[in-house]
Amino acid sequence: MTAPIVIDAHQHVWDLTRARYGWLGPDVPQINRTIEMAELLPQLSTSGVQATVLVQSADNAEDSDYMFDVAAQHDAVVGVVAWLPLDRAAEAADRLAALQQNPLFVGVRSLIHDLPDPDWLLRPEVDEGLALLEAADVPFDLVAVLPRHLELVPILSERHPGLRIVIDHLGKPPLGDADPEPWRSLIRIAAANPRVFGKVSGLYPPAGPGTAAATEQLRPVVDHVLEVFSPDRLMYGGDWPISVLFGGYSAVHGDLAGVLADLDPRERGRVWGETAREFYRLDDSRGAAATAVTVE
Repeated sequence: MTAPIVIDAHQHVWDLTRARYGWLGPDVPQINRTIEMAELLPQLSTSGVQATVLVQSADNAEDSDYMFDVAAQHDAVVGVVAWLPLDRAAEAADRLAALQQNPLFVGVRSLIHDLPDPDWLLRPEVDEGLALLEAADVPFDLVAVLPRHLELVPILSERHPGLRIVIDHLGKPPLGDADPEPWRSLIRIAAANPRVFGKVSGLYPPAGPGTAAATEQLRPVVDHVLEVFSPDRLMYGGDWPISVLFGGYSAVHGDLAGVLADLDPRERGRVWGETAREFYRLDDSRGAAATAVTVE
């Protein structure tokens, strides 16, 4: 049957001459350099991915501006998740109004996991920024790496019932022999709000990439989120070039494909592209995004 294109809903680029990336350094030499789309495009083609969403990598406007410049040069980029100063409402409102003039602007993210306060999103001044997103119907990518970050999701859902949220990397679930709690319970609670979605991205099994063991270590986590979200609220993300540290794009993509092969064609189509298209309201009229693929 013919299915929609495959969309990578979580990919990064960065230019060290254009913006500051405080988390990069000599401890990650493989990616501590300028990373451009030209490196990724052949790997997307090999994996059967036709379109991608660029996601912010730094809490500054310069990083976002660079992503929009890259998107303007590559039809494969169908959306950009940018940064806003959510804790400075007046500045955020002005920046949001400007971003909304660009049809490739599809969402907002902040690197909350790099902040010392795990409750940063609950601060009154940040709440004003999130209210701006809610009023404008702009979705928010939430980076959850601590259990507390996942605990914030139902609180934010109550405060901002109209806010669409996607949990990046599924909140970093334990993989392999690690205890699945409290992640397993917290992600179920977060998923109770139908406006909360999950990105099946950034999952790196300890067994190592490109192996049957890696696929089996992914399976319990993916099966759980398929149950609590359903495929209609899950989207694929390749997490490149972070995935370079864990075996590379094709290996990580292949490990996930081994798990998703158990789904029926409609369900696979949702995770591989349809959910991202609907959540981010992507314009698939761009050149590379107009190609259909066949799901067997």
